[in-house]
Amino acid sequence: MARIDHKPRSRALRSASLALPIALIVAFGLSGAALSATAAGAKPAPARQPTFREFSDALWPLAEARGVSRATFDGAFSGVAFDPKVVASAQSQPEFVRPIWDYVATAVTSDRIERGRDKARSESLWLARAKETFGVDDAVLLGVWGLETDFGGFAGSNNVIQSLASLAYVHFQGDYFRDELISALVILEEGDIAPSLMRGSWAGAMGQTQFMPSSYLAYAVAFERHSQRDIWTSEADAIGSTANYLAKHGWTSGLPWGFEIRLPPRFALKAADSSSPAPFSSFAARGVTKADGSPLPEAGEGRLLILAGLAGPVFLITSNFDVIKSYNNSTAYALSVGLLGDAVKRGAGLAVHWPTHDRPLTAAQIQSLQVKLRRMGYDVGEIDGRSGDALRSAVRSYQERNGLRPDGYADLSLFRRIAASH
Repeated sequence: MARIDHKPRSRALRSASLALPIALIVAFGLSGAALSATAAGAKPAPARQPTFREFSDALWPLAEARGVSRATFDGAFSGVAFDPKVVASAQSQPEFVRPIWDYVATAVTSDRIERGRDKARSESLWLARAKETFGVDDAVLLGVWGLETDFGGFAGSNNVIQSLASLAYVHFQGDYFRDELISALVILEEGDIAPSLMRGSWAGAMGQTQFMPSSYLAYAVAFERHSQRDIWTSEADAIGSTANYLAKHGWTSGLPWGFEIRLPPRFALKAADSSSPAPFSSFAARGVTKADGSPLPEAGEGRLLILAGLAGPVFLITSNFDVIKSYNNSTAYALSVGLLGDAVKRGAGLAVHWPTHDRPLTAAQIQSLQVKLRRMGYDVGEIDGRSGDALRSAVRSYQERNGLRPDGYADLSLFRRIAASH
């Protein structure tokens, strides 16, 4: 989902009354005297929260400032109402943490690979043109397309204006969804799509590769060379727009996203191997090869990605892996994009199986581990019960400092060790 930054959906929902935009404060009666009283420490009378319709109407000045006409504004909000289901989706929290192998297994299925191969054949012209124009690997374009909407199989049925307005009304993620809502109105003003056809996910992501409205305005292209940018029904525009997005976010042409590798016996693993890029040649000099035994590329640099310990598959990833994460800020997502694209285009699968026999830590255990490591002075990022890049980095530092192999894998034995420490 391009440029929602994919902050975890579990981020706490904030009440609209806690941070209403200044326009609403003025419009709905929190007077200058009340603001002065607040500054002086007096307790003002509680401000009335606007209704959804009042909130929507108060957005008109922002839309007008972006060039939206009154007719477009009124037409977009015609029949739109607050959608509690959208807010419930934003608030939803998983009851358990999915291990990486479950995520990959769900994302990279045999059925999806076959559908991807069908699309690779039917859209070969546009995939080749996108690669030539933007320099982005067509396998990665297929990976993004497949993960986002199953190659256009389901791009979402929510009214985008209603979804964005509902999230903006409750002030979910600050002003983010309000700003995306205004961008969606600009799209309607430009005439690329009618309001009734502007459908997408609960979060307002649109089209076959799920662009947020601001990303659409910045990166969507009419790759099919018609007058409109149509990421909803035009495979060509969806492919070209995604390639343009990745190119503009720093994609390096000719550089792979990464690949599975084989570490030699007694490989001297260092924490820096997973945090700082190094030339492929330096890994080759330490005995590292591709998983099939073939040599590493001569040019380029990368870093290790170890998500399930040294018993699971190990990858060497490049800066292009980080470009995929700009599309969706999730390591599991970016890896799945790469693996799906490789499976579709090259028939490649993993040489080493995931350690599915391991029992992953629960969210409560991960949160406890984060708290404990932070108290020890390690940077674990947000205390959120999720095993992300920050926690893996902290675990690597702990392991290296305590004479353990710094693979960054927080398994049950490591959890017990740290939980028992003082």
